[in-house]
Amino acid sequence: MSKQQSRIGAKLRVPRLTRGSDMGVNRVRTHLTERGWAGEILEFDDSSATVELAAQKVGVDSQRIAKTLGFYDPEAPEGAVLIVAAGDAKVNGGMFKRQFGGKPRMLSRDDVLAFTGHPIGGVCPFANPTQTRVFLDESLRRFDSVFPAAGSATSAVELSIDALETLSGSVQWVDVTTQWRQEEPATA
Repeated sequence: MSKQQSRIGAKLRVPRLTRGSDMGVNRVRTHLTERGWAGEILEFDDSSATVELAAQKVGVDSQRIAKTLGFYDPEAPEGAVLIVAAGDAKVNGGMFKRQFGGKPRMLSRDDVLAFTGHPIGGVCPFANPTQTRVFLDESLRRFDSVFPAAGSATSAVELSIDALETLSGSVQWVDVTTQWRQEEPATA
């Protein structure tokens, strides 16, 4: 256990979630319905933990999968920043640093659950601990609707961009990703 994790874990009261657990999906369902959402969470028998797997399960292009990437918060050492971006977008270090005042440091595998309340593969912008800030990336705005995870590695939910903004409680829109715009070449 890292020093960061033990310091955070002592302050957070996050339920332990296991792979395949319904608890994360139920927490997300409660979060969404308490905010007036009446849609359906898609649940799968097999993993949808990666952009590619989720796109296959949902039946859409991978760009429409809204991946949620977790970083240590440069402004609040005991918090996290979640960036929700299109499936084909890559976080750019310089853009992130200009936006958040520090280099992007992804959450360690050991810290993902403590900082997000969700297991790896199920991290989403809903039902997160209060010290976690959610930001939506500009790469999402080109779609009418997207599919973020819904609290487990076997779930997703389709939301309009407006609904995602409202239901996620995002702080603001940011522009911290590259490789999704037509003029940007992909790097190997």
